[in-house]
Amino acid sequence: MKIKALNAQTGEFHEKVLIPEPGIAGECFIGRNPSCSLVLNSPDVSRIHGRIFYQNGQFYYTDLGSTDGSQIDELDVEINQNYILKPDHLIRIGGYVLTIAQIPLTANNPNHEPHSDPVKVATPPQTTKWTLRCVEAIDETHDVKTFRFVADPPRPFTYQPGQFVTLDLQINQQRVKRSYSISSSPSRPYTLDITVKRVPPPTDVPEAPPGLVSNWLHDHIKVGNQVNVSGPMGKFTYLAQPSNKLLLISAGSGITPMMSMSRWICDTAADIDVVFIHSARSPRDIIFRQELEAMAAQHSHFKLAVTATRLEPGQAWLGYTGRLNPSRLEAIAPDFRDRTVYVCGPNSFMAGIKAMLKDLEFPMQNYYEESFGSNQKSRQPSRPETKLQPASEITKAVRHEQSKAPNDPPTPVSGLPSSESVIIFTQSGKKVAGDGDEFILDLAEQEGIELPSGCRMGSCGVCKQKLLEGRVNYDEDPGCEEGYVLTCIAKPVGRVAIEA
Repeated sequence: MKIKALNAQTGEFHEKVLIPEPGIAGECFIGRNPSCSLVLNSPDVSRIHGRIFYQNGQFYYTDLGSTDGSQIDELDVEINQNYILKPDHLIRIGGYVLTIAQIPLTANNPNHEPHSDPVKVATPPQTTKWTLRCVEAIDETHDVKTFRFVADPPRPFTYQPGQFVTLDLQINQQRVKRSYSISSSPSRPYTLDITVKRVPPPTDVPEAPPGLVSNWLHDHIKVGNQVNVSGPMGKFTYLAQPSNKLLLISAGSGITPMMSMSRWICDTAADIDVVFIHSARSPRDIIFRQELEAMAAQHSHFKLAVTATRLEPGQAWLGYTGRLNPSRLEAIAPDFRDRTVYVCGPNSFMAGIKAMLKDLEFPMQNYYEESFGSNQKSRQPSRPETKLQPASEITKAVRHEQSKAPNDPPTPVSGLPSSESVIIFTQSGKKVAGDGDEFILDLAEQEGIELPSGCRMGSCGVCKQKLLEGRVNYDEDPGCEEGYVLTCIAKPVGRVAIEA
C-alpha cells in the first residue's frame, strides 16, 4: 500500500510504502515526532497521532488519542478504534490529506493482482540475508566487545531500534546460528553493531563448555572478516508502542537493545522523556559507560542511573550500589507508573523486576521485556535417527490417522514407550524420538534436518511450520496461527507430524 500525504496550504508532500506483513514491517506511525514512520510537521498534528497497520489481510487506521482528531472520508474517527482502509479512502490529519493506493506486485504476482490475499499473510515472514564485513572490533570492557559491520558494497541498514539479527556461522565444521541485539542505531545507517560478552563456564558446573558463539566471536572475528547475517527481527522496540515517557531497565549485556533505542532517541532529538536504569556487576563492567554519561549530560530529557551490585576492593564508585528495589525505583523515577517500561537482562533479573512492578501496582499492559539470549535449555545428546518409508508413505500414514474417528486410540509407534514423543518430518522422510521436553527445532537439527530458524525465542516467526498431526506444548502461548507451530519453542506431545 502506498500512502501519500499532502498539505495543500504549504505544498508539503510525503510518500510512504507499506509492506502487507503483520508486525513492524507492515505498520506506519504518523505524527510530528521524528521517530514516526511518516512525519507530518505541523502544530495541529499530535506527536504520535495515528497508526496504519496490516492484520488479517487488511490495512487498518487507528487514531491514538490525538488532540485534534482524524477523519476518514469526512467522518470523525473514534480514538483507539480500528478502521479498515480501502484504496478510495481519504484520511484527514490536521492540514494534511492522506490518500491510499494499492500497489500491484510485479515480482511475485505476474497477474498484477492487488496484494490483498490473506493466504500470503500465513506464510512465515521473509528476512533479509546479508554478508557483512567487520570494520572494527572495539573493547567496551575487559570481557565485552562491539563488532562493527558494513555491507559490501556499502548500503544503509533498515531496522527498528531494539531489534536483533541472527548470525549464521561455521564453527568446528558445524553450522551454528545465534541471535544478538543490534546495539547501534538506525540513525547511523551505514554501520551495524553487535555487542558481545565473553561467557565463562557456569560457576556451579565448571566443567561445562563456555558460551560457544560469543567466545568464538571474541577469539576469531577480526577486522576484514565476513559473516552471514539474517534479519532484522523482533518486536522489542519502543516504536511498536509509542510513548512520550519511557523507563528502560537493563542488566549486564541486556543493555544492548536499550542502547540502540537511546541512541536513536538522542540522535533524532525525539521529544521523549527517558529514564535509563542499568545494573552492572561492578564499575568496570558498565558497558558504554562514557557514552551514556555524555548522553545524560547533553540531553535534558535523558536521565541515567547506574547501580553496581558487587564492588571490588579498591574501586572508587559514587553511584548506587546493590540491586534495584522499590524505594530506589521511587527515588530514581517517582513517576514510573506513568511510563512505558522496557526490561532486558538475565531471566532471573527480569523475573525480579516484573514481580516488583506488579507488587507496586504498575499497569502491566505498559510492560515489555526481552529475554537476552535464547530461552532454550542445554541441548541433549543426539538420539539415534529412525529411518522411515519414503515421504509419500508417511503422508499416507498421517492421512490414515486424520481419517480415524475422534475417539479411536492413536496408532502406537513401534519401539517407542508411550511416555515419549515422536516427530515425523514428512518431507525428509524421517522420524525422531524425543522425551517430550525438547524443542522440535533442536531435535531436527540433531538429526541433520534443515529447518528455517531465526531468533530461536518464538519472536520472529521464521521457524513456523505446518502441523499435519498431533499437538505441541509451549512454555508460554506465543499466539501462533492455527494449524502451524513455532518449532524453536514447541515441544511435541506424543505423535506429531510436521510438513518439513
